[in-house]
Order: sequence, then C-alpha cells, then structure tokens
Amino acid sequence: MNVETAVKQRKSVRAFKPDPVALDEVRAILDIARAAPSGGNLQPWKMIVVSGAERDAVVALAQKALNENPRGEAGEFPIYPAEVKEPHRSRRYKVGEDMYQILGIPREDKLGRLGQMSRNYQFFGAPVGIFFVIDRSMGHGQWAHVGMLMQTICLVAEARGLATCMQEAWAMVRQSLARHFELPDHEVIYCGLALGYEDKSAPINQLQTERAPLDEIAIFKGFEAA
Repeated sequence: MNVETAVKQRKSVRAFKPDPVALDEVRAILDIARAAPSGGNLQPWKMIVVSGAERDAVVALAQKALNENPRGEAGEFPIYPAEVKEPHRSRRYKVGEDMYQILGIPREDKLGRLGQMSRNYQFFGAPVGIFFVIDRSMGHGQWAHVGMLMQTICLVAEARGLATCMQEAWAMVRQSLARHFELPDHEVIYCGLALGYEDKSAPINQLQTERAPLDEIAIFKGFEAA
C-alpha cells in the first residue's frame, strides 16, 4: 500500500474485533513511526501502550472516574475551545448527527448517546490502547509534533492491515490516568489511540466524514495560470 492510498483509506474506526494484536506487530508499527517529523528533533513524546489486564484496568479506572464525575476531570488543556466558531461548529455537529443516525440513536435518546460515548473509554473494543505523554513545559508547536507522531502511527497501521481511532476523549480522565501510571508532575497525557482490527460488519464503521473542498481551505499565490 502506498502513502496516498493509506491516507485516503484511513478512518476513525469505532468498532473493533476482539482479535489480539501481537506485541511484535505493535512494536514494529511504533518503531517505524519514530521517524515522524519533530521540530528541532525534540521528539517531545512518550507512549504508554496497554493490552490485556492492563488495558482492562485502564477501562475500569475510566468507568469509575466518570461514574463519580460524569463531566470529567477539570484540566488546563480542554479538548475544545469554550466557544467553537463557524464553520467548525457546524462540522462538529454534523459528524455527531451522522454517527448517531447510522446507529439509529435519536437525539432524544440521551442514554443511548451517552452509552455510545462511553465506548471511547473501552477503546471501542480494540485490544490495544496507546497513550501519548508530553512534558507540560512544551509549547503549542511540540503538541503539534505529537499529532504528527500519531498520524504516522495510524498510516503505518493502515498499511499493515490494522485500524485505529485517535481519542481525545481520554483527556476527561487525565488526572486518574496520571496517578495510575505514576507520571511525574511535569508530564501530562495528551490523548489515547485505539489499535486493532476493524469490525467491518459494524454499522458505525460505515461513517464517512466529509472534508471541506480544497479551494475552501487553501489559497494559491504566485503560480502561473494553466
């Protein structure tokens, strides 16, 4: 599979098969992804990879934390701005509505929607979870570099027949995760990522998110007319 195909084919998978992923395969993916871009070669990332009993412990931890505080744990790095402006607000709204429509969960079914949201904290059934850790002293640029690492992991996994879902939802339990993993105070978990084999029979995996047309997001200057 070439890079172009991997980019076009990759999507956020929200239903995985329970089939295990071998440690050697996970290590191979991450080893290749180490070549992701990093400004100044800071490589401002660490990863915590969980499977088996440790994965189950993290799932239980999240369930307990959110049962105690359904709004999540307050933190200095919110997932979204307090006010999401247009056109971004409409894009976010639409993908949510499209997803729930595929699942047959109407807007008035609050419990159904919460139940689907809670699957984030089960890695959507994926057997492997990856948490990305960054030093609090790092700036916005370095957070972007972690995103480059994550995208590289997703593309390598896609090329090797595995599926992924990047999960900022894990930010809702950052403090509990930090205690669980015994992170020092200067480190913070950015987000998680689910890794496994796609359940292609699951309706939710038919979701195709829309992208703005190129001329809406790109301005070309200095080119000669064709």
